[in-house]
Amino acid sequence: MVSNEQRRRQLAREKYLRQQQRRETARRKARQRNVVIASVLAVVLAGGGAVAATGALSGNDKDKKDDAAASGTPSAAPTSKAPDPCAKEAKAVADKKPKKMSWKKEPAVTIDKSASYTMRLQTTCGDISIAMDAGKAPHTVNSFNFLAGKGFFDHTKCHRLVNSQIYVLQCGDPQGTGMGGPGYTIPDENLKDSSLKGGTYPAGTVAMANQYNPQTKQGRNTGGSQFFLVYQDSRLPPDYTPFGTVDKAGMKVLKKIAAAGAAPADQTMNTAPNASVVINKATVTAS
Repeated sequence: MVSNEQRRRQLAREKYLRQQQRRETARRKARQRNVVIASVLAVVLAGGGAVAATGALSGNDKDKKDDAAASGTPSAAPTSKAPDPCAKEAKAVADKKPKKMSWKKEPAVTIDKSASYTMRLQTTCGDISIAMDAGKAPHTVNSFNFLAGKGFFDHTKCHRLVNSQIYVLQCGDPQGTGMGGPGYTIPDENLKDSSLKGGTYPAGTVAMANQYNPQTKQGRNTGGSQFFLVYQDSRLPPDYTPFGTVDKAGMKVLKKIAAAGAAPADQTMNTAPNASVVINKATVTAS
């Protein structure tokens, strides 16, 4: 027969085990949340330069460092230095630098929303063609048409490659730091696109980076010139304007860049691709 003291001790042990189980469950959920936050950090940018934002999706370098330190997880898994498949081509244009350009407000929308637009990125790693949807993202497509026409993207580096949790190459910053932009911002568009169902940006998607912070719900409509190209299906909340799709030849170029890996995170929390990806020329054509 079990004594009252033995029963008391048994109940105490069971209570202790339940507490330990709840704590472990909470720790596991916290780790999973931190991995998601760290992954999303890699898609943030300074948008319009003049717009300030804080939190997990802040475009401020200090905020990105603090968030990564708090989570204990870098924005992408560091990899060892791999051979650069684009070194020869990059060396040939090393002396060419982006022009310094800035505008105070978004250009007026002048594109034909019913037309088909294609942006061609001639890079040191190969050509990437992007079919842009002017009907679903007119402000975004119009902005790219304007910036490409001004030569804004010419000789700019693709400054970030993320190869853990999400799989994207980020470009469009003339500073190459993740903090540059055109001086103006554009509105978010097409966030309810059917392609984003299930919280996934499919491989081949091209979308805008921005300053949106899902925790504070601040930073909407802060896209600038930075964009990311998805080279493998990536779990991301539908907070980034999808506006284009990479062609088959362009996907091969992206895969080559991704296969070369990424460098460890620098002081700005960027993980630069080991491949020297420079946009020699960006052009937009309508048909």
